[in-house]
Amino acid sequence: MIKTILAKNFYRKLSLVLVLMLSANAHALTVGEKAPDFTLKSMAGKNLNLVEQRGNIILINFWASWCAPCRTEMPELQALQEKYQDLGFSVWAINVEQENQAGRKFLADLTLTFPIFFDAKNTLSATYQVAAMPTSIIVDRNGIVRFIFRGYKSGYEKKYAKAIKQLIREQ
Repeated sequence: MIKTILAKNFYRKLSLVLVLMLSANAHALTVGEKAPDFTLKSMAGKNLNLVEQRGNIILINFWASWCAPCRTEMPELQALQEKYQDLGFSVWAINVEQENQAGRKFLADLTLTFPIFFDAKNTLSATYQVAAMPTSIIVDRNGIVRFIFRGYKSGYEKKYAKAIKQLIREQ
């Protein structure tokens, strides 16, 4: 009898976990869907809204100061910003740390011209289902998610540039 009760509880919990996993995957951010809208205040104090950026290509980069690949990637993102900004491209960097002092300290050593945001409550990173650091999502001029890159290794900036050039040509 006890084994039967334990078995039923185990299978109920297993079923619940499977349902949650399947429902999470069913709503996962995918290429080809509209990017979820958001408004955040940048470090410069300016409120920026994603929908208002229609007509521009936006690379949304989720990062953290404790993430070594994020640290390596940040200057590469700045280089992309400088190269393609006159063609309607911008990087938006979103820090996901609940305490942003380490992020601010890391940024103090860099000269970045793109907007930096802080998602201290991880609301936006949850909406975008960020599961790896860094995660970069490229949104086209119509607000559609066109590319998702999870993680970063040296050379990924070439993949980003190829994607950006493709979207620029679609103008």
